Amino acid sequence: MIAVVYSGSYFAHWRLTDKGRTVASFKTNGINPYFNDEKHILQLLNKNINLIHHAEEIKRIFFFGAGASSDERKKIVHNAFSTFFKFGKISIEHDIAGAAIACCKNEPGIISICGSGSNAAWYDGKRVWPNNYGLGYILADEGSGNWLGRQLIKEFMNDTLPPSIRKKFIHKYDADRKNLLEKVYRQKQPALFLSSFTDFYLDNKNDHHLQNVIKKGFSKLISTYLLPLYQQHPGTSVHFAGSVAFNFQEHLYEAAAEADLQITNIIKEPINNLLTYYSSKN
Repeated sequence: MIAVVYSGSYFAHWRLTDKGRTVASFKTNGINPYFNDEKHILQLLNKNINLIHHAEEIKRIFFFGAGASSDERKKIVHNAFSTFFKFGKISIEHDIAGAAIACCKNEPGIISICGSGSNAAWYDGKRVWPNNYGLGYILADEGSGNWLGRQLIKEFMNDTLPPSIRKKFIHKYDADRKNLLEKVYRQKQPALFLSSFTDFYLDNKNDHHLQNVIKKGFSKLISTYLLPLYQQHPGTSVHFAGSVAFNFQEHLYEAAAEADLQITNIIKEPINNLLTYYSSKN
């Protein structure tokens, strides 16, 4: 039996398969070694009945996760997993490597993640090449869920939201300045709080002002990361993965067209493609 896991900061998507048959499909809280230590990850694993039931049967684990970007961070996840999956061989990689395999398989391409966070990289068909991107929710993450959340909160604070949207925002969140600042600057994992406002954009997807904010974010993502990569690898296919890219793809295609960039495909959740890829190899 093999386990394939694709984790953002919010959720981890799991698939357990045996001889080509999917045994279990479920979600847990996200596993991100920037925010979670070994103890926390092990506690999470021990709370899931599917994992408890199949732990000893799983012989191979393929994990792709946000935050697993260095040997030190990968070791945090690996140590927790090796304690829980006592008979499993474990592979830990960054989420963008999983997105690249899900979108490109063994073909080269430029891959961008745009979900709760954002990132981009060149994939040569075998590995993702390192770059200086992926600076996180404070310094980067243009176009992502938490970037959208930041814009919404700033406009609310500065009283620059259109009156109709401001009224809806207050009604939905019972928002006030003190409460929002407390959650952004004092609670744990503020990036998750910021990205939760993606739901507000979805609820008001026909609002012209919010559409412009979304498109602005995508334009920043494309100009900052995708265009430099495309200039280095001209003619290469361009792929996107992630819920924000998928849910607002109309605006993403529009922003890409304005930058003379053609998108090959957009997938919401890489997990199913990853399952197909690794099931065929086992």
